[in-house]
Amino acid sequence: MHDVQDCIFCRIAAHEAPAKIVHEDEAVVAFEDVGHRAPFHVLVIPRRHVDSLAGADAETIGKVGAAAARVAKAAGYLESGYRVVANVGPDAGQSVPHLHFHVLGGRSLGWPPG
Repeated sequence: MHDVQDCIFCRIAAHEAPAKIVHEDEAVVAFEDVGHRAPFHVLVIPRRHVDSLAGADAETIGKVGAAAARVAKAAGYLESGYRVVANVGPDAGQSVPHLHFHVLGGRSLGWPPG
C-alpha cells in the first residue's frame, strides 16, 4: 500500500498540486498528462485512492471508465477514435501507484502497443 499523503494524484484531486483539469465530479478527476504521448493525452483518476486497477472495485472502474469516454467525446474523438489504457505494476509502466486511465487520441495509434 502506498502512502496516500505522498500521492501526487491524490494531491491533484484535492487541488493541492497543479494540473490542467479538463473534467471533475464527485467521483473522478481528469487532467492533461504532462508527459503526453499523443496530441490528446488525459489521465482519469478516482478521487478516492486506489493503488491500481488490480485493487479497484467494479463501481470505481465503471466511474473512471465512463469519465474517460466523456472526456474523449467532449474533445471530439468519438468518430476518429481514441484509446483507453490502464497500466498495472512496474513491468506495465505504471509509474504512479494510483489507479489512472490514460485516454489518448489525435493520431493513429499503432497496434500492438509497447
